[in-house]
Amino acid sequence: MAQGAFAGQVAIVTGGAGGIGGALTQALLDAGATVVCADREAPRRAPAAGLHPLALDVTRPEEVKRAFAEIARSQGRIDLLVNVAGVVSFGAAATLTEAEWDRVLDVNLKGTFFCCQAVIGPMRERRYGRIVNLGSVVGKNAGNARPWRSPEEQDKASNVAYGASKAGVHAITGFLAKELAADGITVNAVAPGPIATAMTTALPEALRALIPVGRMGTVEDVARAILFLGSRDNGFITGEVLDLNGGLWCD
Repeated sequence: MAQGAFAGQVAIVTGGAGGIGGALTQALLDAGATVVCADREAPRRAPAAGLHPLALDVTRPEEVKRAFAEIARSQGRIDLLVNVAGVVSFGAAATLTEAEWDRVLDVNLKGTFFCCQAVIGPMRERRYGRIVNLGSVVGKNAGNARPWRSPEEQDKASNVAYGASKAGVHAITGFLAKELAADGITVNAVAPGPIATAMTTALPEALRALIPVGRMGTVEDVARAILFLGSRDNGFITGEVLDLNGGLWCD
């Protein structure tokens, strides 16, 4: 992304303390944006011009509404929301507990929706906005594990709760894209495959070997795709779930 491509714009990145959120925050700062970098605990980053760390629990809708309203008031605008905040979950469906199901859906699905909902008003007022959600290839391909060949692979691979949450994110993206199109707001998602972060260190080598390009993705790969979808120039792309998986899943 060209330097200054997001100059004058205000972006909110949830999950900013993680690998993808951190890389995206830096990419947006480099492109000239003012960035509110949010996570459950305010991300600890070196001070930088335009950077605003924020403690935010995306599972609490009233907290999200208050925080986003204050951002819109203090900054005068919200141009871009990127919902990166999420949790992973591993293991077999047969042993999945209700508490784990609720934990994953609360953060990944409800949290994404609450944040989207909270920017609709500020974006509609200016008749402009970009929303990019973080989906997953697992929300499309029913998981990367091959339990029919090696049941233990499922112990270290994303499970049904994670896949359901990300499939839901894809659905939210499409619904909101249609509802908000007339307001100048686009809503898209990226669906990464295995990305090299602290969350994927346990991925079995047999699953890594399924990626046709021969490597896992990088956080920079994801950040570049998000900046593409979130740019002002891409007003005719909406409702898209962009695959980013090295050929692991093609549709």
